[in-house]
Amino acid sequence: MWMTLIPTMNVHDMAEAVAFYTGILDFEPGWTNPPEGDPAYASLFRNGHELHLSSYSGRAGHRQTVVVLIDDADAQFAAFRARGFVPPDRPESPVHTGPVDQSWGTREFYIDDPSGNTLCFMQR
Repeated sequence: MWMTLIPTMNVHDMAEAVAFYTGILDFEPGWTNPPEGDPAYASLFRNGHELHLSSYSGRAGHRQTVVVLIDDADAQFAAFRARGFVPPDRPESPVHTGPVDQSWGTREFYIDDPSGNTLCFMQR
């Protein structure tokens, strides 16, 4: 049996979120319904994977974390930097400022989107 899981991130401003995910995180835009304004629901694609965004009020206020498995944390972080990502100054959370070797054996970095959702980019 084939199954696909599609995470849905709650966002405050659809245009801002789509610009961040496509401009910085290199997702390809899919469909957005309605095409402009809020509330809206959108799909994004990257390397054969799908992510949905929702700005509907019934879903707002719940921050989420999605783990994204990658091959090379350092190269991916550098690619995001080249696309304009500026890591936040968060000394209390070094995993937000660049790739970190975790005690459980992964190399990770986190990026928060404009709505406060976190993407954990994880190299096993």
